[in-house]
Amino acid sequence: MITIADIAAISPCEYSEGLGREQFIDPAIRELWPQMPRIAGPAFTVFCPPGDHLMLHAAIYRANPGDIIVVQGDSNYALAGGNVCAIAQKRGVAGMVIDGVIRDLAEVREMAFPVFARGVIPIPAKKKQVAPLNQPIDCGGVRVFPGDYIIADEEGIAVVPKSELESVYAKAKARTDKDAAMTLEQWQENHFANIEAQLAAGGFQDTL
Repeated sequence: MITIADIAAISPCEYSEGLGREQFIDPAIRELWPQMPRIAGPAFTVFCPPGDHLMLHAAIYRANPGDIIVVQGDSNYALAGGNVCAIAQKRGVAGMVIDGVIRDLAEVREMAFPVFARGVIPIPAKKKQVAPLNQPIDCGGVRVFPGDYIIADEEGIAVVPKSELESVYAKAKARTDKDAAMTLEQWQENHFANIEAQLAAGGFQDTL
């Protein structure tokens, strides 16, 4: 059985072995404080209508421990702040991935709560519009379904469809193990041979 610890042990880079570009969130959505630890877990999805963040405030009381709250929002007003993140952290939420912005970054950084977003802005959104929770959303160009697996760190954010976890994880793990078993000298030897073969096949000729 694949555990969350197993999933989190592998970089998003290696998940590219089994995922297409369409499963990687826009790189403009990034870690908001330095050396943020990698997070992994099932997505708890939230849709916030433009200028409103009521449903994210509702989600922090409904997400399960270990969930990653994934939000479709906008960047005109802050969708979360220090207290919201503190409550989410207190309840065991693993982190947030927000297609939008937050505020109170110093507080979030001090509490070491992992948040990936487009940036920060001081002005908060409103709390007026109700929308369903845990429905399919679009976050950073990726269609995210409830329960899909999120792997996020400084390299980027991978979204693994829950129905494909076993096959995608197997490919990522195989690549990780292969790289770990190879010295830099071995990698260079293989890399050089492959590059030279590709150049020859394309008719490249050195001019120096």
